Amino acid sequence: MDNLKEINCKNIFREAYENRYTWKNDFHGYQGKCIFLTNNNLYKGNFILGKDFKPKIQKIDDEKVVKSIASQLFEVCIHRVKREFESVHSENNFNLLKNSECGIEMSVSGKNQGDKYRVKNNCINMVYRKIHGTIIEIFVEEFFDTGIGFLSKKYSSQQIDPNTLKTNSQKLEYEDEFLNMGKDNYWILNSRTIKYLNQNQEEEIQKFVFEDLCLLN
Repeated sequence: MDNLKEINCKNIFREAYENRYTWKNDFHGYQGKCIFLTNNNLYKGNFILGKDFKPKIQKIDDEKVVKSIASQLFEVCIHRVKREFESVHSENNFNLLKNSECGIEMSVSGKNQGDKYRVKNNCINMVYRKIHGTIIEIFVEEFFDTGIGFLSKKYSSQQIDPNTLKTNSQKLEYEDEFLNMGKDNYWILNSRTIKYLNQNQEEEIQKFVFEDLCLLN
C-alpha cells in the first residue's frame, strides 16, 4: 500500500510540475523600461535581460534599487526555465502526508530529503524547500492560466531557520500581473507588488513595473 501511495504522489506531483508555464529553450531574453516605487520614492530606468539570465539595469544610480530590480527579473526567469521532471526529481520519492481540501500534501525522501509540496487541481500550491541553507515556504493563493501552463499570481513567501524551524524573515506577499507578448505565446511579468510589515509592524509596499517590453532576437 505504501508503494502505491508513493507512486501516486510522484505521478500527481509530476503532472502538476509539468503543468507549470515555462519558456521555450530557445528564449533569447527581452528588454524594456523598469519602474520601482517604494515609500513614495520612484525610480525609472531601462533593463535588458539576455538569454544568460543576467539582468542589466540602466539609468538608475542607487545600487540597492538596481539590485532589487535585478533580483526580481532573475527570480522570474529562473522559474521559467524548462527542466525535465526526471532531470530534477529522478532521485526523489514522494510520500503522502495528508489529503485535505487544501490539497494533497507530500514529503520528499531521497536526494531532496525534507522538502514538502502540496498539490491541488493539478497545481503546486505549497512549496517547502531548503535552498542555500535556508528553508523557503511558499503558499499560492491564486494561479493564472496562460492556456499552456499555470503561473503563480498571488502568493506569500517566508524564510525558516533550518535548525530551529522558526520563521526568520518577514512574510512577503506577492501579486503578479503578466503580459502576452504574442510571438510564440510568451508571457512576461508586467508588474509585481510586494507587501510586508516593517520593524514597526507597519505595512510597506514595493511595486515593480516593467513596460514597453520587447523580445530579443
